[in-house]
Amino acid sequence: MSQLKSVEDLNHLRENIQNDLAAKRTENIIITVGMGTCGQAAGAGETFHAIKNELSKRNINAELRSVGCIGMCVREPLVDIQLPGELRVTYANVTPAQVPRLMEKHIIGKQVIEEWAIGILPAEW
Repeated sequence: MSQLKSVEDLNHLRENIQNDLAAKRTENIIITVGMGTCGQAAGAGETFHAIKNELSKRNINAELRSVGCIGMCVREPLVDIQLPGELRVTYANVTPAQVPRLMEKHIIGKQVIEEWAIGILPAEW
């Protein structure tokens, strides 16, 4: 990356990054798992690996991300699912046993599992 020499350069870089992120959101399935200390203590590592294995088993191409604390420690493990062109859904207390249903209903069937969802946000969030 070249050196930033002005505010204009910084604004241009920001615009390019925002455009790249917007393109990814419209093209890729993005699954995010909260893996902060609270998430780890609640079993987020096992949930992350269950998602990874289920994606591989079903040959689903998705971007699986781990992030720090999402902020609702009491509801960990938290899993966000963003399908291309759809709303972003946050699921709470996701265990490895729930992962196959998440794949079947939400990823493949494009249906929100309302009893597990705690938040739905527009894609641009």
